[in-house]
Amino acid sequence: MNLLSIFWDLVLESAPWLLVGYLLAGIIKQVIPSSWVEKQLSKPGPLSIVKGAFIGAPLPLCSCGVIPTALAIRKAGASKGATSSFLVATPETGVDSISFSYAVLGPIFAIARPIGALVSAVVAGLLVLVLDKEEAPVAEVKSCGSCCGSKKQAEPEVPSLGKRMLSAVQYGYGQMISDTAKWLVIGLVAAALITAVVPESFFLRWGDGLLAMLIMVVVGLPMYICATASTPVAASLLFAGISPGAALVFMLTGPATNIATMGVIKEQLGTRSLIAYLTGVIGTAILCGLLLNSLYATFEWPLQLAMAEHGEAYPLWRQLLGVLLAILVIRVWLQPLWLKLTAGTQQDTAQAEVNTASQQS
Repeated sequence: MNLLSIFWDLVLESAPWLLVGYLLAGIIKQVIPSSWVEKQLSKPGPLSIVKGAFIGAPLPLCSCGVIPTALAIRKAGASKGATSSFLVATPETGVDSISFSYAVLGPIFAIARPIGALVSAVVAGLLVLVLDKEEAPVAEVKSCGSCCGSKKQAEPEVPSLGKRMLSAVQYGYGQMISDTAKWLVIGLVAAALITAVVPESFFLRWGDGLLAMLIMVVVGLPMYICATASTPVAASLLFAGISPGAALVFMLTGPATNIATMGVIKEQLGTRSLIAYLTGVIGTAILCGLLLNSLYATFEWPLQLAMAEHGEAYPLWRQLLGVLLAILVIRVWLQPLWLKLTAGTQQDTAQAEVNTASQQS
């Protein structure tokens, strides 16, 4: 099967679940405001670490989008541990990546992935709390001055349900796709290349234990890849013979340990927090991988990979959704070009009007 055919099959497999995931991401964005997140994580301690993990896990933020949000949480008074747990859980999983995992990897991975993300986030946050006991920054308190006795400011008007749903659609199929389009395409292309070029059982030489997982840590550690984009790559690695546990290690470490995130942690939280962060993420990911391998072996679970059925005829509705997803992704690159083109045309028109007016005068 040629590379282009494999790539398009991956698009058709992923389109329905990604489109549903992006919509859910937009809805969650409307339901969970940033101010509420900052308020929940402002009190330092183990409870805020657990909250950071559970709040971050479903949020529709990728590896790049989570950084400014985490910095805002930190400046609002969150402890280093809570900030770290939020930084781990948010990019490792999300409603879009969970739905995509179910479509491509099956229900076991769709369950194991968010559980592994939550556990690694809490462990990383607790390690940061224990190994780096510096106090969290005090949140800025605005002086009320003479306004203390004045009337309370009117609460902002809550948008109607229809407006919120419209905003959810605009965010999910607009900003969310813009944030992930580049890495989604990279992930799909990488998965197609691995599926087409790497023979089955290529990774069997490394075994299915600790060595294979350490290799996945080395592969995933520097990568700048979001949870959604790592899913097809993990599926192609499974086709090439890697164990389920090693694939899980890749999906947990890749999104949470990229170079950009590590740089921000070192700068904002310190070297000790960075060491604790990496220890928690990598150590927990390997333990989760070993446990998943053990469960697969004990219960003799089969791998349920949708990618194994390439070449089959897809129904029309699925092909239409694939085309829709492709259009939404392509729009990310075409829209800036269109804006530049229209801006240039408007400037030319305005200049022509000015010249005409000056000639007439």
